[in-house]
Amino acid sequence: MKYILKREMLVCYEKVLIEEEKSQATIEKYMRDVRKFFQYVEEMGKKEGITKEIVLSYKRSLIEEYAPSSVNSMLASLNHFFKVNHWYECIVKSLKIQQRTFRAKERELTKEEYYRLLRAAQKEGKYRLYCILQTICGSGIRVSELKYITVKAVTRGRAVIFMKNKTRTILLPPKLCRLLKDYCKQEKITSGMIFITRRGNPVDRSNILHEMKNLCGTAGVEREKVFPHNLRHLFAYTYYKAEKDIAHLADILGHSSINTTRIYTMGSGEEEMKQLSNLGLIVRCG
Repeated sequence: MKYILKREMLVCYEKVLIEEEKSQATIEKYMRDVRKFFQYVEEMGKKEGITKEIVLSYKRSLIEEYAPSSVNSMLASLNHFFKVNHWYECIVKSLKIQQRTFRAKERELTKEEYYRLLRAAQKEGKYRLYCILQTICGSGIRVSELKYITVKAVTRGRAVIFMKNKTRTILLPPKLCRLLKDYCKQEKITSGMIFITRRGNPVDRSNILHEMKNLCGTAGVEREKVFPHNLRHLFAYTYYKAEKDIAHLADILGHSSINTTRIYTMGSGEEEMKQLSNLGLIVRCG
């Protein structure tokens, strides 16, 4: 069976995502992924005859361009779009990926590199960014959850976060609260969200990413390692190394599955190599 792809379907799909109460970040991600498929179909001149074969062809093109995890993420968005439109015959399987036991060194932000980013933010007078970095890395929240860090939350020492149809309460360390109180005093913020734009909107992830990347030269940190979500990874890894409580960490991070949390607790390949070497199971001849 062939299906007709129309541009107006994007508008309807976005409404469905909103009705499903997806987070704004998730909506943007799903829409971006589906638009990419639209672009592929239009370039192929096949928009009036979508078949499973075309979707499989698109899948192969993604495999040539992206990492397996990224391919699966984009296919998940596309499959959701197909389900919403009852195009069940077009749904494709995700790639099977064997779970890695360590994180790639070139993508891992170390604690020392994090400290260097903080010093660079101070040196360049980026006080808001300095506080944002410590808020994310000190609590493990997502960038999209910064809007729940309010004056009232800092006063209470805890923030109530509502994301993905779930509510969780996170504790804010005393040192972080003192830092944020000083920031509020300097910026004359007396109520509501702490990290806002000049128009009073929550800070945007892209702006934070751009500001973080600009610190790399001064901090001497590779740009590939610097993005907001890596701060959350650093929090999770540091917490797990200290407490060894993956179930509680999953609750702190707001994960429904501990399998997701395990990704955050993986060390570097160098650490795993050291652990393997310390097993004492390899003996040289002679």
